[in-house]
Amino acid sequence: MWSTSHVVCPSGIAVDLLLTTATSDSASATTGGQTGTVTLVALYPGPALRLDSALAVAEANAEAEDMMDSDPRWLPELRSWLSASSVAPGLRSVPVESLRGIMIVEWAGVPLTEGGFLLLGRDDTLERQLRHTLTESRRRYKDLVEVSSDFAWETGPDGTFVFVSHKGALGYPADALIGRDPRRLALDEAEDLPMPFDCRRPVDQTELWLKGADGAPACVVASALPLFGPQGDWIGARGVCRDVTEQVLRSNELARIRNRERLLGHIVHTLRDRLDAAEALAVAAAETARALSADGCRIYRAEEGGGTAGAAGGRVPLSLVAEFGAALPEVGAALLDRIANSEGLVTDRLGHVQLIGERTEYRQAANGALLVWRAGNSEPWDDDDRQLMSGVADHIGIAHAHLAYQERLRRLSERDGLTGLFNRRTFFERLDESISRPDSGPSALLYVDLDNFKAVNDLHGHQQGDAVLKAIGTLLTTGVRPGDLPGRLGGDEFVLWLGRTDEAKARVVAERLLNGMRELAHLSASPEKPLGLSIGIAVHAPGRGETVRELTDRADAAMYDAKKSGKGHYALAPAHQASSPAPSPDVSAAEPTP
Repeated sequence: MWSTSHVVCPSGIAVDLLLTTATSDSASATTGGQTGTVTLVALYPGPALRLDSALAVAEANAEAEDMMDSDPRWLPELRSWLSASSVAPGLRSVPVESLRGIMIVEWAGVPLTEGGFLLLGRDDTLERQLRHTLTESRRRYKDLVEVSSDFAWETGPDGTFVFVSHKGALGYPADALIGRDPRRLALDEAEDLPMPFDCRRPVDQTELWLKGADGAPACVVASALPLFGPQGDWIGARGVCRDVTEQVLRSNELARIRNRERLLGHIVHTLRDRLDAAEALAVAAAETARALSADGCRIYRAEEGGGTAGAAGGRVPLSLVAEFGAALPEVGAALLDRIANSEGLVTDRLGHVQLIGERTEYRQAANGALLVWRAGNSEPWDDDDRQLMSGVADHIGIAHAHLAYQERLRRLSERDGLTGLFNRRTFFERLDESISRPDSGPSALLYVDLDNFKAVNDLHGHQQGDAVLKAIGTLLTTGVRPGDLPGRLGGDEFVLWLGRTDEAKARVVAERLLNGMRELAHLSASPEKPLGLSIGIAVHAPGRGETVRELTDRADAAMYDAKKSGKGHYALAPAHQASSPAPSPDVSAAEPTP
């Protein structure tokens, strides 16, 4: 007769074995059962073999044969295990030496009705190692946390404690801190300052003041790591804190540190709460002078592209961006250079004035200087002054970086990313402001279009095309005066606004642009398709009510007239007339660009 055995294999796959349990005179049924077992052995996704009633190998798949070839010692151990089992023997793990090293194979033994056993195996090496490593890691973590004098903690997504090591902290038992907001432990003056319990970036050895269970201030040194979920959302923080209050008290620094942190916190709030960075620096100069009981304060900022401090003989040109207080004698460049290139505080005297200065930096690069002074027979700078000065300088360095970032964003919003010229929106905003001035005088708009530019892209690719556009941007900005506006409208269309320029001067500029194209001949697609410019000139006379749109349309139409005349020319648009039709434009006989 036939029976079906449902076996859960080591790989976790449920296999229905159709095994033959025929009577002794049913040879055909026995043959059918062996055929099913052979198929299972061959298709099993791991080492598998069938042993006959004498425990000899009857069938084995390729993976089992490789294991027997590399290490035959495991098979006798399995035979000994099976010979001692009169019923289903269950699971057995044996080590096998392979080319990858020692591996642990877990075998499931299934007795067959016709005699012998079916053995199905799986590689259990990695899983065992992971279980062992995890067990050891948990035990080690538990031991270290329990014996440590520091207290470990973890906060959840709502910012409250979800774990505190069993010793508790700050005089609180662990249970009293679970579910509590860590910010309620902060001193009143430090409630709004950044804390490691809700950090979004790693914190290493930061010092902060908290309130103990008895209400007394406690100084702790904290290190923490933020925790993020699978989608990148913040789900808490984890860290350790060490109570260093006794050490601080022994050094008689507690009162001084609290005072310095209060003053620095006030200045930090000033810098943080002002949206306008320049305004924040002006307020910070006043607050710094008051905090240090100084007569005045100046904040300098490194000029853009002015070099890097720290190198031998290197200079960081500084410009004054904020000041407060009494007048100060002239500060020479030598003193500012010394401050910008110094690794610490710099003290000096200018007559009866005591000076103290420190450079500001961001990411270890100098970006300015902080200078404070006292006049007359004032007290000399003490350690509290120096430390507060250093703290303020650190945050002003960040404020300088913020101001530079704001300016960079403004430039990016105003400029074309490829050529550096004003983009379309900014150009027309500036043009509208210019023609709206009543004292603007005659001016001219040049509408410039590239000739044979498409052939450059088609034959040499967009990289060569970008090189052409950058060269045109350089050509338009060469020799421009303050108040002139070069811009790129998009594609290969450019504009140049010339303030206080009459028709004759506009023609001169157009000739200069056409002649300048000769130096760009090497960027042309081919001699048959030379690069050139078609320029339309529209002279604007103030007081006639002409809009930006009308002025641009006149210059654009003149540019198309120049292009129709054979390219490489400029054309002058007729004067603005609100009602009468425009006469034919005056097309210059300028030579085409070669």
